Amino acid sequence: MPQFAYKAISPEGKSINGTLEADSAEAAQMLIAHQGNIPTEVKKVAAKKQADGLSFFAGLQRVKLPDLLMFTKQVNTLLRAGLPITRTLEVLKEQTESPVLRQAIVQINEDVNRGESLAKAFAKHPRIFSPLYCNMIAAGEISGSLPEILERLTFIIEHEHKVKEDVKSALTYPKMVILALGGAFFFLLTFVIPKFVTIFEKANLELPLPTKICLLLYNLLAHQWPWLLAGLTLVTLLLGLALRSETGRLVRDRLLLRLPIVGPLFLKTAMSRFSSILAILLASGIPIIEAINVISEAIGNAAITAEFNRIKHHMEEGHGIATPLRESTSFPPMVVNMIAIGEESGSLEEMLREVARHYDDEVEHAIKNLSEAIAPILIAGLTGVVGFFALAIFLPMWNLTQMAQG
Repeated sequence: MPQFAYKAISPEGKSINGTLEADSAEAAQMLIAHQGNIPTEVKKVAAKKQADGLSFFAGLQRVKLPDLLMFTKQVNTLLRAGLPITRTLEVLKEQTESPVLRQAIVQINEDVNRGESLAKAFAKHPRIFSPLYCNMIAAGEISGSLPEILERLTFIIEHEHKVKEDVKSALTYPKMVILALGGAFFFLLTFVIPKFVTIFEKANLELPLPTKICLLLYNLLAHQWPWLLAGLTLVTLLLGLALRSETGRLVRDRLLLRLPIVGPLFLKTAMSRFSSILAILLASGIPIIEAINVISEAIGNAAITAEFNRIKHHMEEGHGIATPLRESTSFPPMVVNMIAIGEESGSLEEMLREVARHYDDEVEHAIKNLSEAIAPILIAGLTGVVGFFALAIFLPMWNLTQMAQG
């Protein structure tokens, strides 16, 4: 509903001003008069400018996964209670705490009131609602089972949120160790080593290689830091530009899948997401080729997405999904065999759910063991840093002691 700014005179003769919502300027004047005030000026607020400002900030922010999850649950609850979608969106506009999501809800409601489909209205906000989300909404609209689709979407979002939180929790300890290690390295390099080096140089000692390396690093940090900062900034910008390109993302994601420890975890997570989402999309009535299109954008790994594009091409030529999967290097044999059995027996959805359950357990187990798997690497790194600085300090001291004894 449009907003109007007004000026009026109160019954006591005082000038007052404010804003209110009304269908038209005449309706706004009637509302002001009904309050006992005499309207002197009524102007419509430029809603478009406000929306543009909010859209600017919305472009800089993202909606958190818990906020999207709560929104999806609330839409499902209100639709099941019998509220029409426009009224549902009006209610949620007032209940949503995220300003970015609130602005999106307002625009979606306006688009739906103008006659657009709900899926197209959602698709206008790709930073909030993924292609997977929009395609499932479209399937719910077509089939008339939107509440059931929203329930499946809720499951997907909850699953994604749980995996992300588990990974974040498992990486907390390694992050703390790496930060502490970096802090200790910087402290020793900038405060401890220079004082010892001064003593060694006064004694005309020939500095050993570890001490020379420490001194070189100290001089770089102390005297060449503007160049180091500029170089680091340039490398970061170039790397960011490279990773935005399709080739850059493909190379990065292929390398991630080949990394020890974390590579298998990424692959298991991708297989879990692929199986569960494909099962849900097929159960929602989405054709398998269109479902593959949706998953290729939702899988989160460019290397596996490239495999999906090849699989889709083979399927369009009349092949099933299992045959091109066998030629892929990204899909484990267990996944391929289960899908092949599902295709032959006509129980593909059930087989996909079994695969999803298997990989959910695998991901949970891998996440629990992540800290233990990384611990030896951290210990080796810590030992290397401590040993390096010990050599840098104690080798010259040993030489100094030998000189004093001689």
